[in-house]
Amino acid sequence: MSISPDFLEILRCPACKSKVELKADGSGLKCVSCHRVYPIRDEIPVMLVDEATIEEK
Repeated sequence: MSISPDFLEILRCPACKSKVELKADGSGLKCVSCHRVYPIRDEIPVMLVDEATIEEK
């Protein structure tokens, strides 16, 4: 099961309030602005800044 496009549309990065996109491998949601990656565990996005990692572009 993946994240629905409607749900993904309303999710925002809690750090900078920018849009997030599903990573190609489905392992997390990546902010388009600050590049934080929020993990997806048991099909639930963990949208906590402390749980995020920062990836390069």
